[in-house]
Amino acid sequence: MAETLFHKVWNAHAVRKLPSGQTQLFVGLHLIHEVTTPQAFDMLRQHGWRVAFPERTFATIDHIVPTSAQRRPFLDVMAEEMASSLERNCREAGIPLWTTSDSNQGIVHVIGPELGLTQPGMTIACGDSHTSTHGALGAIAFGIGTSQVRDVLASQCLALDPLKVRRIEVTGSLRPGVYAKDVILTIIRRLGVQGGVGFAYEYGGAAIEGMSLDERMTICNMSIEGGARVGYVNPDDTTFAFLRGRPFAPPGDAFDRAVAWWRQIASDANASYDDRVTFDASAIEPTVTWGINPGQSVAVNEPIDADPHDEAFQFMGFEPGRRVTGTKIDVAFIGSCTNGRLTDLEDAARIVRGHHVAPHVKALVVPGSKGVLRAAEARGLHQVFIDAGFEWRGAGCSMCLGMNPDKLEGRQVCASSSNRNFKGRQGSPTGRTLLMSPAMVAAAAIAGEVVDVRTMLEPVHA
Repeated sequence: MAETLFHKVWNAHAVRKLPSGQTQLFVGLHLIHEVTTPQAFDMLRQHGWRVAFPERTFATIDHIVPTSAQRRPFLDVMAEEMASSLERNCREAGIPLWTTSDSNQGIVHVIGPELGLTQPGMTIACGDSHTSTHGALGAIAFGIGTSQVRDVLASQCLALDPLKVRRIEVTGSLRPGVYAKDVILTIIRRLGVQGGVGFAYEYGGAAIEGMSLDERMTICNMSIEGGARVGYVNPDDTTFAFLRGRPFAPPGDAFDRAVAWWRQIASDANASYDDRVTFDASAIEPTVTWGINPGQSVAVNEPIDADPHDEAFQFMGFEPGRRVTGTKIDVAFIGSCTNGRLTDLEDAARIVRGHHVAPHVKALVVPGSKGVLRAAEARGLHQVFIDAGFEWRGAGCSMCLGMNPDKLEGRQVCASSSNRNFKGRQGSPTGRTLLMSPAMVAAAAIAGEVVDVRTMLEPVHA
């Protein structure tokens, strides 16, 4: 019987069906960080429980890390308490941990694939909503809450409701100046921020298949913004080439045997889906959010067409019929688990080279991991950004969320490559966030306002 990857992986990890109708699912890889674990470990102690499979859990410090100076102890007392708590808990449980002093430290959803921990056919859980990122490698990855973190630590299992599967085809090719971020913002705009509730999203089609793993991770990362619990891409030669030689990937002949199995867990050609949606890649434009959720977006030169009574207009200061182009920005942020990888920095650097940040703009580049930072510096990207007036920072979540010193102030407007534009998301209750691709952020930083990045691309000569 033909099956999707989702059903193959789900069934392979199903322990039993529970009386509630949920499935008890074994979790192959558990990733943890400093924010959602302290209470989970405290609950374990209260019950006298131990971590069941410490070798299947890996930890990093990312959310609360200062990116300007990462020396310990952190100046923020609460941040230091969170970091110290994670260190103590991991030490007692025998869980590997990458702190700011370790060469592999970084955002949990960047280092998982980077180190080869994330592999096709896995079930992956993490106390962070953007765990869907790992689906880019053909895994089924769930963001979970603190009580579920406790459950995985204690039993290596989760009780989950089964999901329907929606196949999202992106056909054709993207035009120059259009990136993976524009694709996922367009998908969310069309299907809605609640459109994926109860679904796993399977992404495919020529445009997706032609993307790098970094780009696929951007797509899967924001599945949660569209309401989907899971987003994934079927593993292929691009996936296998990415994983070969990674520290935790199978070595030698074992890798070839793994590839043979990974190919089998891809969705069958005649698999049936609960729903199918198709997008034409050539019709997608550089896209920017104008409102207070990721579904409120427009093509960069398109007028905003929405209910004039929507609270987003009052909060953001836009008016129906106005274009986002020309909106003055105060801050430009390139980074996050959505767009803090090497190819994201390369895309932005191509725009920045030979230009300078507008005088009134504060611009930050924050690599998603120390591995990304080293690779970028080896290519000289850091100097390109520094020469242009950007601040080159250490690895961490940074301005994606207001849990570290990188925050908006007052009513500042931020051109951001991150994933959420909710009120207060970037640290100021009145700060305004415009989500866009890293290249679009770079263009806005140079111009001092939102512009169409295509006007800054180098001409292609035949």
